[in-house]
Amino acid sequence: MESGPRRLILISATLIIILAVSALPRLASASPEAANFGVTPPSIASLVVAVGDDIFSTTDLSSLTAVLDPGMPTQHYGPYASSSTDSGTCGPDWANDVFNRHFTVFFNPDGSVSSIVEQFKDGSFVTPAADSPPENFSPGACQSGPPAGIVNPGVTGDLHGYFIITVPPSTFETSSDSHCDGVTMTTDSSCDTATFVNTHFSTCAYGVTCSVTTFFFHYSAGDQGLIMHEWKNASPDRGGNDGDIRSANI
Repeated sequence: MESGPRRLILISATLIIILAVSALPRLASASPEAANFGVTPPSIASLVVAVGDDIFSTTDLSSLTAVLDPGMPTQHYGPYASSSTDSGTCGPDWANDVFNRHFTVFFNPDGSVSSIVEQFKDGSFVTPAADSPPENFSPGACQSGPPAGIVNPGVTGDLHGYFIITVPPSTFETSSDSHCDGVTMTTDSSCDTATFVNTHFSTCAYGVTCSVTTFFFHYSAGDQGLIMHEWKNASPDRGGNDGDIRSANI
């Protein structure tokens, strides 16, 4: 944590960035889990720009907001240990993922919900996915045309990322239970985005009324004989897809 004059300079510079960006609402493309379009709230987009995608994916957002936007109340939920198959740009799943889900709810001054951020922390992946085809396309194989690529079995690596989920105006939190399922208030072993969103906000139907507008994921696999070993999977407002986790071109 910075202190003294240096911290004041950092906060002042950050506020300048926030003021500049807050006037620029951004349209985003479909997320990996919800094929919907919408506008990310400028206040949340400003936080992302201020610290960058990787830090926004992994930091404590309540603490970050307390420094950069202290007028915006938040509430944190999680972590919820989770797993999922992971789809690539060609369509089929390419890897199995494990990670911890964290949800941070951002509130407006009147107590209504501004937006929900889901973070995917402490993640890892291994190829292939449980349902990968025999020729396992690399995750970025179809994002920019040939050469297409494949990824070999047994490739492992780390991942982190986030979803920004927008909600209709005048949405209020209807459950503040600490479980992922805010209605049954039971086990968290099958937690997913839809379960948390739909059970904590009664006006939400995930992917319909409450949708992902901005997303970012960073995958890193080290060497392992790969010809490409880092992949960014992101919405257009965060620069789009880039790189790959690739064993060979085809």
